[in-house]
Amino acid sequence: MTPSDSIVTAPAERRDLEGRNGRPVIDARNVAVDFKVEGGTVRAVRDVSFQLYRGETVAIVGESGSGKSVTARTIMGLLSKRAKTGPRSRIDYDGENVLAFSERRRRKLRGDRISMIFQEPMSSLNPVYTVGTQIVEAIRVHRRMSRKAATAEALELLRHVRIPDPEARLNQYPHQLSGGQRQRVMIAMALANKPDVLIADEPTTALDVTVQAQILNLIRALQQEMGMAVILITHDLTVVRQFSDYVYVMSQGEVKEHNTTEALFADPVHPYTRRLLASEPRGAANPLPAGSPVILEGKDVRVAFTLRRGGFFKPQYSELLAVNDLSISLRRHETLGLVGESGSGKTTFGQALIRLIDADAGKITFDGEPIESRNRAEMRPLRSRMQIVFQDPFSSLNPRMSIGQIIEEGLVVNGLGENRRERIDRVREALSAAGLPTDILSRFPHEFSGGQRQRIAIARAVALEPEFILLDEPTSALDLSVQAQIIDLLRKLQDERGLSYLFISHDLKVVRALCHRVVVMQHGRIVEEGPVEDVLTRPKTPYTERLVRAAFDVAA
Repeated sequence: MTPSDSIVTAPAERRDLEGRNGRPVIDARNVAVDFKVEGGTVRAVRDVSFQLYRGETVAIVGESGSGKSVTARTIMGLLSKRAKTGPRSRIDYDGENVLAFSERRRRKLRGDRISMIFQEPMSSLNPVYTVGTQIVEAIRVHRRMSRKAATAEALELLRHVRIPDPEARLNQYPHQLSGGQRQRVMIAMALANKPDVLIADEPTTALDVTVQAQILNLIRALQQEMGMAVILITHDLTVVRQFSDYVYVMSQGEVKEHNTTEALFADPVHPYTRRLLASEPRGAANPLPAGSPVILEGKDVRVAFTLRRGGFFKPQYSELLAVNDLSISLRRHETLGLVGESGSGKTTFGQALIRLIDADAGKITFDGEPIESRNRAEMRPLRSRMQIVFQDPFSSLNPRMSIGQIIEEGLVVNGLGENRRERIDRVREALSAAGLPTDILSRFPHEFSGGQRQRIAIARAVALEPEFILLDEPTSALDLSVQAQIIDLLRKLQDERGLSYLFISHDLKVVRALCHRVVVMQHGRIVEEGPVEDVLTRPKTPYTERLVRAAFDVAA
């Protein structure tokens, strides 16, 4: 923590109390939460105070590890057994301290008067029960009602949250619904008993921008209709600006600053808040050198998958055309963005271009050489020249291997480096290029933050000295400030090494900051392409216009 970060700018009382009538529905004072861990205690939340009034939305923002979700779980009584609240902690709901309630009374409050929507609905919904069964349970736990009446109410709730064909959805399982539909089911369950307070913990992080806009607009419409108070936990500042009335900024377990949304964005006081607001992806790609040759080209690329339905004895087969005769070209030193909603085919297209999956038709050339018909052995000499960085670095880094082993493995497989000493030198050089210390070779992936793990994944790719890197959603799981660091790193590596990137993303802010050109995909087809500034400021198709509006003006 820098000396300036310790500036006291967060009093316990809100700054807009003069215009308020009545008491808050939630008044939290001096909330502190410690976790006992091996070797000591982690102070996750330290003396946090905030107030929430009926009918308003309060946003709690901050980076991963700031304590915002722990604060929300303290309100709900969902902390683990290792957690201990401080002796001065107090959370009043309608004037009563819920921290003093018995477990039975907390359980009655939870899901009835105070409800919560979690970040990942697939892990919050039970996969072995139908959607209808789970909503009915949420109703009957808190209200005496027949199963038939509760089922009728569950159907009405699904209509309320605007799920298409709600009668069919009642009998479906969570895995049969899309991410946006699962999140709507979670909202329906949270609203089943008409709560006074709804806590939305990163409710749209895993969703496409258009689905995100739909979910947030739905929550706001239901809030206005039911008079609920909403606590919105997020690190997306566009969402905060559009949907919240008051903002609390958290870092390292403390509230650094709070104010009305308008005042906080107009005149942030604390250095951390200023840093957070300045972390939104900014800048633009450096100009492309004149006469840059084409390094990767795809012509009429087609990828189809065979889907099987029906029983074992009477299976039915159908074809899903994931990539429908697409053509693109990428120049040296260029970053080409590939954008679209989930299921548009962008990742399938990217993987087909570098032959991680086989295309059914089309021509693919890398540095002038046709590669579409090469087998795995014939592709091996090219693998060091084309690399990939995935969305989730934790899944793509072997947890049993040290950082040194993970990065050196690619050098060994591709026969690079005369001996181990030379390979280790190249590993250290790659770590340094990725902005990491060179003394971490013996450490393991779990010892690093998300942003550091993504840098390790980039270092692994860079160690092979490639000419082209496929970047598949490399920043979507990262905080804003870490996103900005990764964007700067990718720009720096491109300038120093002349790299070409195919950047797959649904985050148009990052695309605008990093890419020279952008290709917009929908249902396996290209609907629009061109220079990034032209496409994002003057979209020619309604679909691109909808994507742009959802990314830069969520409320639209």
